[in-house]
Amino acid sequence: MKKITVSKEAIAKLKSLFCWVYQNELATPPKDLKDGESVEIYTAGGEYLATGYINQKSVISVRVLSFEKTEINKEFFRARLQTAIDKRKQIQANSNAYRLVHSEADFLAGLIVDFYNGNLAIQINTLGMENQRDIIIELLVELLNPKGIFDKSDAKVRKKEGIETQNGVIYGEVPNEIEIVENGIKFAMSLHDGQKTGFYLDQRRNRYIVSKYIQRDMKVLDVFCNAGGFGLYALSKGAKVQFVDASASAIFQVENNITLNGYEQCTAIKTDAFEFLTQELESNNKYDLIVLDPPPFAKTQKEAIGAMKGMKFLLDTALKMLNPNGMVAIYSCSHYIGMKQLEEMSFEISKNAKMPLQIVEYMYADIDHPNIINIPNSAYLTGLLLRK
Repeated sequence: MKKITVSKEAIAKLKSLFCWVYQNELATPPKDLKDGESVEIYTAGGEYLATGYINQKSVISVRVLSFEKTEINKEFFRARLQTAIDKRKQIQANSNAYRLVHSEADFLAGLIVDFYNGNLAIQINTLGMENQRDIIIELLVELLNPKGIFDKSDAKVRKKEGIETQNGVIYGEVPNEIEIVENGIKFAMSLHDGQKTGFYLDQRRNRYIVSKYIQRDMKVLDVFCNAGGFGLYALSKGAKVQFVDASASAIFQVENNITLNGYEQCTAIKTDAFEFLTQELESNNKYDLIVLDPPPFAKTQKEAIGAMKGMKFLLDTALKMLNPNGMVAIYSCSHYIGMKQLEEMSFEISKNAKMPLQIVEYMYADIDHPNIINIPNSAYLTGLLLRK
């Protein structure tokens, strides 16, 4: 295996078990090094730091797979995959859909694998992991015996890595619609048409947490509802729910899932969330619980300031629409708007409105999306449940 050396800045981060080396932190990569191949990382003085793979075309030029000297071969990936699978056993008691591999958080950088009732969705988003594609697929079939595997690799990320996008069934058969169950609630989802790798699995625990505070006949608003996860939990408690999303396919999913569970007392509207909230506020319509789960407004640090303005509008407007003792659940799925930013925003709104706010719950991604303390980017999903 070829060796590279890195800068002092990279050395410090690698010794703290951070998994990335940036382009400007490479010191002396060999001239004959091929992008995508495995490398060992050393200090200039010859101290071993980690093993990973390199792609000098990418801003993140090296991604670590191990902090111990090891061969990157089939047995390495078998052990890594088995460890990831074993960590998810706790989830299986509550759902037949969960994330099996979460990239760097499972020390399999560039690989995401989700399990949906016997079917797998995968994303291979880096050149280094793409070079291991055949081994990965072979091992997933061997370890899990899936009905089918659907490739949902991210086109934009792969383009940055210099690799073409692959999408579609790559093993077995994957039906157009898959029925999954989460805490007794049914969802129909599609790997052929669904967003991300198919379903927002990371919010599973938060859907359950919020549902604990819902009582029969409460008036609930699920904004940016997507497949209707939060609202469906509310319907299971006998609440009256309004679903809102700008996507026609999302509203179709919601209506399908409502029928699948036999629920009533709800409406689903295709409309812009910001416009809807503005109109509801002007109409003086009130709710007992409002869920705000927007898409990632800030994918980069530069976008964070503008994104915070949007988040502040959502929360400020929602709080004004609450009945006495009403609650708002607000989420950010961007690393650049984390728990600290959500707290600061909530405090500012509370202070300006002279309205005390209680933090009822702090919320994060469920445990099948591990938050590794050494990898700050793994803590990408944060949320607050606030009571007026």
